[in-house]
Amino acid sequence: MRVVYVSTIERGGPLTHLRQLVPKVAEAGVDVHVLCGREEHAESFRRLGVPATAVPIAHKLDLRGAGRLWPLLEAADVVHTHDRRAGLFGRAVGRLRGAKVVHTLHGLPEEIAARVGRPDAPDPPGVSSGRIAWLVHGYLRLEALLGSLGHIVAPSQAMADFLLAHGFAARHVHVIPYGIEPLSKNGVPGKRDTFTAGVAANLEYWKGIDVLIEACAETKAPLRLEIYGVGSLGEALERQAGEAGIDARFHGFVRDMRAPLAGLDALVQPSRADNLPLAILEAMAAGLPVIGTRVGGIPELVVDGETGIVVEPEQPAALAGALERLAADSALRAELGRRGQERVAAHFSAAEIGSRTVALYEELCESST
Repeated sequence: MRVVYVSTIERGGPLTHLRQLVPKVAEAGVDVHVLCGREEHAESFRRLGVPATAVPIAHKLDLRGAGRLWPLLEAADVVHTHDRRAGLFGRAVGRLRGAKVVHTLHGLPEEIAARVGRPDAPDPPGVSSGRIAWLVHGYLRLEALLGSLGHIVAPSQAMADFLLAHGFAARHVHVIPYGIEPLSKNGVPGKRDTFTAGVAANLEYWKGIDVLIEACAETKAPLRLEIYGVGSLGEALERQAGEAGIDARFHGFVRDMRAPLAGLDALVQPSRADNLPLAILEAMAAGLPVIGTRVGGIPELVVDGETGIVVEPEQPAALAGALERLAADSALRAELGRRGQERVAAHFSAAEIGSRTVALYEELCESST
């Protein structure tokens, strides 16, 4: 069986997920090849022992770039796409080549993403009702139509439920979460003078970093905040932290979070909207307790009171309370972190997710639909 993966994005969770997934699929005896947007990304897969080719597709109207997929998808049994551009062109070309097509829906447009697992979520400020209507009644219907070309992988049950409620065929939707390689005990934080919390996310509205900064300003315990990520709100968030007097450091984009995680006492995911954040899996694998919000697939990862603390979104006081609770109790942090590692090993290992993905490919290749 030959599986070709298509990803056109520059950075982020889907690429990290592919670097975890594809080697495990290859270990199962599958002939794999990755098509990605840049040569440096292709080289990162080659270093993992995975054949890869750079195929730049600049935008959703880049038909010339899409045409480069045609010869590279020859003889593919399965074409598995991982972002919107890849899903648009890769599925169409894959079907024309006679392959089964699979698309992992890593997320939705941010204007409606908060509705995943939270149907009554308010619309983001400044977004017109016309834009929301187009996304709900236009974009989602187009995605459902594209989904009918093959099959959809939803990384969280919350995402799958949302898709089924918006016209996607149940027989075409499969839930397979992200997986991660086990991390060494070196990731468990050491003793520090000041409780240190971290967040790794795009610095955009739906990630709720502004709520976290507000929560830190309300926290009575001494606290340091480490922020990893880039985005359009970077300058505004730095200004907010400075005006609030928060001990916060902004590090920009960091591809490998192993060393940063070793410098934290807890990871915080204060999202207004999310699917299944890889940052949480990485933190749990490193033995860190997680504070997350009750949105999207986060509660599927973080078991409240067992591997971390789950609070309602957009509630800085509740977030501050969770931070103070962890800051005051190192034994609790260690216990939550230990249980988080156990949960990752039992349910979210890269090997297990690789096996489930291969099983889906085999099922599809044996089927006539």
